[in-house]
Amino acid sequence: MYIKRILLGIVLFGLIGGGIFAYMIYGIFFTPNTSFNNEEAFIYIPSNASENDIIEQMSPVLKDIDAFKSAAKRKGYLDNIKAGKYKVKEGMNNNEIVNSLRSGNLPVKVSFNNQESVYDLAGRIAGQIEADSVSLVKVFTDIDFLKANGFNDDNLISPYIPNSYEFFWNTSATGFRDRMLTEYKRFWNESRLEKAKKIGLQPNEVIALASIVHKETAKVDERPTVAGVYLNRLRTRMLLQADPTVIYAIKKETGNFDTIIKRVLYKDLEMNSPYNTYKYGGLPPGPIAMPDITAIDAVLNPKKHNYYYFVANVEKFGYHMFAENLAQHNRNKEQYIRWINAQKINR
Repeated sequence: MYIKRILLGIVLFGLIGGGIFAYMIYGIFFTPNTSFNNEEAFIYIPSNASENDIIEQMSPVLKDIDAFKSAAKRKGYLDNIKAGKYKVKEGMNNNEIVNSLRSGNLPVKVSFNNQESVYDLAGRIAGQIEADSVSLVKVFTDIDFLKANGFNDDNLISPYIPNSYEFFWNTSATGFRDRMLTEYKRFWNESRLEKAKKIGLQPNEVIALASIVHKETAKVDERPTVAGVYLNRLRTRMLLQADPTVIYAIKKETGNFDTIIKRVLYKDLEMNSPYNTYKYGGLPPGPIAMPDITAIDAVLNPKKHNYYYFVANVEKFGYHMFAENLAQHNRNKEQYIRWINAQKINR
């Protein structure tokens, strides 16, 4: 009888202990453990993150960091931390949170527009993925990469077609560059290559001309007309005489791409730079900015006309007045000169 009581006591103690343990485990894994009021929070886990890094990242969004740490250890997460962007929903328990951190790496939208240099591009991209601007510039300017893919120092921004792309946040600098090269090759499909051949230009030359068209007009509907002007000039071996190339030459020489130049002066036209299309014939050595897709397609699908000149239309801002000959152009130009002088724009 005495032995039975002892055994019963042991069983009861075991049941109570097991219940307490089960309750503790349940609390650790299945009790809601978020401390924010929004519907969701996003966590960015860097590459090669340590346990301390995880705790630092998670602490602001959790009620009980020790409970999370215990659950993460029991599930083996802290021995296999994965970098990336992760979502934590309001009211999640530790089991759900750890599962999300294990397999819920979310893509991010990476966007960039017509940056003028790889330094500008690197700064833009570094704000959207884990890779920093220094590592990005390094891979953008890698000589072996450029040579292997038909690029050089003058056109090294050509592979980067402005648009929005999906990347994982923890994408490396090399991963970003190589993905953009893939997108570049996909962009230059058979149809675009055939159109480039029809106008007598290589893809890199198309992009160089498109960068000028992009800078000349922000009006998408006018870009095919502007492209047609420059293609007419190229065909007849006229100088392009594009003001944006002179502005770029000034910025390149000074190294200050933040300079704002609203007016090109006659003295600027004498600048000895291969980008000065008032002085040197043909296309510049490379693009003066990253043209967007509408500018590239405008060059590939130019409007056919007999225009060789154009000047800003002060009665329809943003657009231009086109001319077939110099006499007509000079008449159009007079109204622009009067307007710009009236605005007292000296530079």
